[in-house]
Amino acid sequence: MASRFMIRLSDPALARGDEPGLSFQSSGAEGFAGELEAALRTPALFERWKGMQDEPDDVEDALGVVDPDARVTGQQRDLKIELEARTSLPGSVFRHRMRLLAGSHWELVDVRAG
Repeated sequence: MASRFMIRLSDPALARGDEPGLSFQSSGAEGFAGELEAALRTPALFERWKGMQDEPDDVEDALGVVDPDARVTGQQRDLKIELEARTSLPGSVFRHRMRLLAGSHWELVDVRAG
């Protein structure tokens, strides 16, 4: 079943993960939405992260699942960016991808079926 994740980036300039090669590169709502959508739909971000691990073969394969039907939209609201992601990925996988992309500089505002 698909879920709808509502995300807020209160300070988009800080919405970067610990590893620059994995984190968001965008500064606008459409760019953030596109990067997150790609991270949910394709294995590229996961594979780059996995390759950086000390023991890549020990990484749990379940973290690498993708949802080719994932959709993400973004809107600028004042100085904040709000993202809405619709995906069938488990919440744990979604949060892992967000931590890679934005570090701790994001807020999960709401999760709903749908």
